[in-house]
Amino acid sequence: MPLTEAGIYAAALRLIDEDGVEALTMRKLATELDANPMSLYHHVPNREAVLRGVAKTVGAQFRTATLQDAPWQERIRLLATDFRTLAHRHPKLMAYSFSHQPDFIQSDDPFWSALTAIVAATGVPRSDISEAAALIVAVVVGVLTVELNGSLHQWANLKPPGLAAHEDEPADEDEPADARPADPDQDRMFRLMMDTLIAGLESRLAADRDGQGAGR
Repeated sequence: MPLTEAGIYAAALRLIDEDGVEALTMRKLATELDANPMSLYHHVPNREAVLRGVAKTVGAQFRTATLQDAPWQERIRLLATDFRTLAHRHPKLMAYSFSHQPDFIQSDDPFWSALTAIVAATGVPRSDISEAAALIVAVVVGVLTVELNGSLHQWANLKPPGLAAHEDEPADEDEPADARPADPDQDRMFRLMMDTLIAGLESRLAADRDGQGAGR
């Protein structure tokens, strides 16, 4: 089968999903494709170009339900949840992209297009839509980054200093055994993050409306 860019990116994604970005080399990619390593360079100039192509390919896979008539709060929650699902589908690639590819989201990406449409629906001035969307992406990606690399799980298991001295005390008998200590519920934590983000946006929009009213 002749080599194509799409085929190269698909093979690279398989390798990344299995062994991580660090394990991807042009030689391993050629072996996966049963091709001469030098033949890859007729389609992609280097490994970094392969990684950009893979990230763009995965970004194009983003899908979210259309809720045009729903409140913006519901739409943005669903959008973020679907983006999280995509991140967990390819965690090794997405963790790398979040940390090393600041251009992994482009203006024509489905996620960005949907997000800016939702931000516009909140009533944010047109001149501020991109800035507001960028801040939302920063919050969501920040949480997903620490979720994918394990930091969120580790931090959520840290005991507050005041409780450290009592860690040997017997557990409450009424507390379910499987909840002492339980793994952090990352689904719940993600929902809490979205609740907080949405509440902040609502507060900011209300303050802006009040300010405009007072200025009349």
